[in-house]
Amino acid sequence: MVSDGADRAEADASAEGHAIGTVGTDDAFDPDASTDAEEAAPVRSGSGFESSAVDSIDGDEQSAPALDPIAVDSGVATDSGQDGAKSNDTLDPLESMSTSALLLNVAFSQGLFGGLVVLGAWYTEIPLAAFGVSGVPQVGTLALGVGLGIALYAGNELAAVGASALGFSPPADLRAMLAPDSLASWALLLGGILPAIAFVEELLFRAALIGALSAGFAVSPWLLAILSSIAFAIGHGAQGSLGMVVTGSLGLALAAAFVLTGSLFVVVLAHYLVNALEFVV
Repeated sequence: MVSDGADRAEADASAEGHAIGTVGTDDAFDPDASTDAEEAAPVRSGSGFESSAVDSIDGDEQSAPALDPIAVDSGVATDSGQDGAKSNDTLDPLESMSTSALLLNVAFSQGLFGGLVVLGAWYTEIPLAAFGVSGVPQVGTLALGVGLGIALYAGNELAAVGASALGFSPPADLRAMLAPDSLASWALLLGGILPAIAFVEELLFRAALIGALSAGFAVSPWLLAILSSIAFAIGHGAQGSLGMVVTGSLGLALAAAFVLTGSLFVVVLAHYLVNALEFVV
């Protein structure tokens, strides 16, 4: 009886041990499956990164396409377009303005400057006679101004022809942009802009710098005529060196006419005709 009980206890223990070893598994242990799992696990470097990431960092593999550099220092686009034309960002400010807008800008600046000169003359109580203003212009004064303007225009054209023969060509960009492109622009140019330019420049360079200074100080008007003509030429420096020479010569002729006639009206009318004929003829 004891031997039979021991045999049964041993058999029960063996069955229980087998049951415990197979709980939770449907299949027998497969050594190949363990090997595949180990091979599928990522291999990590000593720094903790996967080896593929380390290869990408080292440059063995290209992880992303390089970006094109972006210009940040110019502030102006350099694209000229497929047809080679300038982009809007590279246009000169004057080129981007319409003719009417440019004319209005000139009118405003000339009017403002002329107003300041007149205000200064009024504040300092300089008599009008010192500026060459003495009553209503007579017919003779009108004829003198017209004749002087035509003569100066002809001389200016002859000087331009001579300069071209010598290989010089004065810049005409601004004058080309001022050229009217409509009937209203013509009216604004001939009836507003050019008269304002003639009046303001003659008021400053002839009436103020010659007439007022010679009346207030013991200075020769002819010396002032030379100095004012130099200042007049410098004031037109945008026309280039040749333009400054021509403008200075015209300024000296106008200064001489002012000293001889004592009339602001004569030089204003002559100045206006020189400018107007350059657009009309």
